Amino acid sequence: MKKDIHPEYREVVFQDTTSDFKFITRSTMTSNETITMEDGKTYPVIKVEVSSQSHPFYTGKNVLLDTAGRVEKFMNRYKKSK
Repeated sequence: MKKDIHPEYREVVFQDTTSDFKFITRSTMTSNETITMEDGKTYPVIKVEVSSQSHPFYTGKNVLLDTAGRVEKFMNRYKKSK
Protein backbone atom coordinates (compact mmCIF):
# COMPACT_ATOMS: atom_id res chain seq x y z
CA MET A 1 0.00 0.00 0.00
CA LYS A 2 1.13 3.55 -0.65
CA LYS A 3 2.12 5.59 2.37
CA ASP A 4 0.43 8.84 3.43
CA ILE A 5 -2.60 8.58 1.14
CA HIS A 6 -5.10 7.08 3.58
CA PRO A 7 -7.04 9.17 6.12
CA GLU A 8 -6.45 8.55 9.80
CA TYR A 9 -8.77 5.84 11.16
CA ARG A 10 -9.39 6.58 14.84
CA GLU A 11 -11.93 6.40 17.63
CA VAL A 12 -14.60 9.12 17.55
CA VAL A 13 -17.86 9.78 19.42
CA PHE A 14 -21.11 10.10 17.51
CA GLN A 15 -23.66 12.18 19.44
CA ASP A 16 -27.37 12.17 18.61
CA THR A 17 -28.51 15.78 19.05
CA THR A 18 -32.19 14.88 19.51
CA SER A 19 -31.76 12.29 22.28
CA ASP A 20 -28.27 13.15 23.57
CA PHE A 21 -27.23 9.51 23.00
CA LYS A 22 -23.47 9.03 22.53
CA PHE A 23 -21.44 6.06 21.33
CA ILE A 24 -17.79 5.46 20.55
CA THR A 25 -16.79 3.91 17.25
CA ARG A 26 -13.97 4.13 14.75
CA SER A 27 -14.16 6.44 11.75
CA THR A 28 -12.13 8.57 9.36
CA MET A 29 -14.40 11.58 9.95
CA THR A 30 -12.79 14.61 11.56
CA SER A 31 -14.13 17.30 13.85
CA ASN A 32 -12.81 20.35 15.68
CA GLU A 33 -15.08 19.64 18.66
CA THR A 34 -14.01 17.19 21.37
CA ILE A 35 -15.75 15.48 24.27
CA THR A 36 -14.50 13.66 27.35
CA MET A 37 -16.28 10.36 27.91
CA GLU A 38 -16.78 8.32 31.10
CA ASP A 39 -13.49 6.47 30.53
CA GLY A 40 -11.60 9.77 30.94
CA LYS A 41 -10.37 9.91 27.35
CA THR A 42 -11.02 12.83 25.01
CA TYR A 43 -12.45 12.04 21.58
CA PRO A 44 -13.50 14.09 18.54
CA VAL A 45 -17.30 14.36 18.50
CA ILE A 46 -19.46 14.07 15.36
CA LYS A 47 -23.02 15.36 15.85
CA VAL A 48 -25.83 13.56 14.02
CA GLU A 49 -29.56 14.24 13.94
CA VAL A 50 -30.77 10.62 13.87
CA SER A 51 -29.40 7.49 15.49
CA SER A 52 -30.86 4.17 16.65
CA GLN A 53 -32.09 5.93 19.82
CA SER A 54 -34.23 8.46 17.91
CA HIS A 55 -35.13 6.79 14.60
CA PRO A 56 -38.81 5.75 14.44
CA PHE A 57 -37.98 2.32 12.99
CA TYR A 58 -35.82 1.37 15.97
CA THR A 59 -37.86 3.09 18.68
CA GLY A 60 -41.27 1.90 17.44
CA LYS A 61 -42.64 5.42 17.63
CA ASN A 62 -43.96 6.22 14.19
CA VAL A 63 -44.49 9.84 13.38
CA LEU A 64 -47.38 10.47 11.03
CA LEU A 65 -46.81 13.29 8.61
CA ASP A 66 -49.67 15.41 7.38
CA THR A 67 -48.73 15.14 3.71
CA ALA A 68 -52.20 16.03 2.46
CA GLY A 69 -52.13 19.28 4.41
CA ARG A 70 -48.69 20.07 3.06
CA VAL A 71 -49.79 19.50 -0.52
CA GLU A 72 -52.85 21.72 -0.04
CA LYS A 73 -50.71 24.48 1.46
CA PHE A 74 -48.33 24.24 -1.48
CA MET A 75 -51.15 24.31 -4.04
CA ASN A 76 -52.79 27.31 -2.34
CA ARG A 77 -49.53 29.19 -2.10
CA TYR A 78 -48.49 28.69 -5.71
CA LYS A 79 -51.91 28.56 -7.36
CA LYS A 80 -52.01 30.54 -10.59
CA SER A 81 -54.56 33.34 -10.69
CA LYS A 82 -56.76 33.45 -13.77
